[in-house]
This record gives sequence, C-alpha cells and structure tokens, in this order.
Amino acid sequence: MGAQNGKDLLIKVDMTGSGSYATLAGLRATRVSFNAETIDVTSLESQGGWRELLAGAGMRSVSISGSGVFRDADTDERARQLFFDGEAPAFQVVIPDFGVVEGPFQITAIEYGGSHNGEATYEVSLASAGALSFSAI
Repeated sequence: MGAQNGKDLLIKVDMTGSGSYATLAGLRATRVSFNAETIDVTSLESQGGWRELLAGAGMRSVSISGSGVFRDADTDERARQLFFDGEAPAFQVVIPDFGVVEGPFQITAIEYGGSHNGEATYEVSLASAGALSFSAI
C-alpha cells in the first residue's frame, strides 16, 4: 500500500436504516484501530517456557475516531441523535487501497468545542457493536 490522501479515509453512516449511507461531513482527521484480545494458555508444559496463545479465541473490536468542523446539518443531526438514543446502526469505514469495513457501531462520545475567533469543532468516537464485514478494494 503506497502513500494515500488522508481525506480519502471516510466514515459513512446509514442515514435511514435502509442502506443509504452518507459521509459524516466536515471531518478533517480520522483514525481506525483494529484490536484483538489474546487468550494465554501457557503452562508449565509449554515448550521452552514460551508463551502459548489459543488460536481463534478472544474478542475482536474496532474503534473509530474523527474530528472536524460542522458542514452538514443532516449528518450532524443523525450522529447526535444516535448518541442520545444509544443506537448502533450500520456504518461503513472506507480505508483507501485497503478496503471497506461495514457493520454496527455505537457512538460512544461526541465533544464540541470552539474558540472566540474560530470555527466550531467536534470530535466523535465510535466502537464496534457487533459482527463486521470486510471487503477489499
């Protein structure tokens, strides 16, 4: 994977529950983190005293965060309402030259900020809330 434009990493939310996705507008920076817990099964009988992990076990999760400025009333309102309702609709995360991760995410935090002589900004954090699918680009 060669160098890519950061602006091509997109976070999209299903706006109506019908598969109609829209990009969360105004994001300037985004971050995606893939995680996998391990299950340690090391015992006194482990060869050479090396740690052993149980293959295929543990919990997998994805965390997403982004920050930016307000640009689109529809996606801003959708994100805010999802947070207050505690819903976990389908999201798509488009990672350039890698693929698309799709599935349910819950918005775990929204932060708003701004300075006297600057624009209003927001930060959003999401956590995977179910099984995710991956499609290579």
